[in-house]
Amino acid sequence: MSNNLKSFYFSYLIFTLFIVYPYLLSGDTRTILFFGDSVTAGYGLDPLEAYPARIQEKINNAELNFKAVNGGLSGETSAGGLRRINWMLKKPIRILVLALGSNDGLRGLDPSITKQNLQAIIDITKHNYPRAEIMIAGLKAPPNMGSGYTEKFESIFTELAEVNNAVLIRFLLEDVAGVATLNQADGIHPNVEGQHILAETVWKYLKPLLAEINAPINNID
Repeated sequence: MSNNLKSFYFSYLIFTLFIVYPYLLSGDTRTILFFGDSVTAGYGLDPLEAYPARIQEKINNAELNFKAVNGGLSGETSAGGLRRINWMLKKPIRILVLALGSNDGLRGLDPSITKQNLQAIIDITKHNYPRAEIMIAGLKAPPNMGSGYTEKFESIFTELAEVNNAVLIRFLLEDVAGVATLNQADGIHPNVEGQHILAETVWKYLKPLLAEINAPINNID
């Protein structure tokens, strides 16, 4: 295992102990759970540089009573997320930001199975917390998978949003995917600046939802 990878997992362990675990012990019902893979976890970076932490900064600046929890896990697939969601829902959440599926697409998994797993995650969340709002991050499959596969894969996020009356983030990696200066050496994982742009993208969709939940709120920047 490389030193960079060891450093990342050590940072993520510390982050889990001091951020995720206290969240599970708390009774906070205004939690925003960012449930995703390595992009959400902030692979290769300090977890505090990942977009959920940037979102928390925006929440704090807007003086809103919400808590962003990073539930990202490197390598996570939709099936892995389905196995993990009950643990993450041990304490109440108010919003689920579902950002899973990229690793399914990279592996060429059947999009219908991905859709089924994501729907199951949503169903479990709504069963536990009926008032929870759902946000779905749109994702894209690699173009080398072929147009037929990529179109079917990308459509599942729109379809899930429509069926579940969820907020759809059109494309989580908008303005970041494929831009060398915004990604790490692997060309896949956003760097610090890339994560900053992800936060701006997510905030554009999340801000109105927080205002609706927390109404009336003024001056959300």
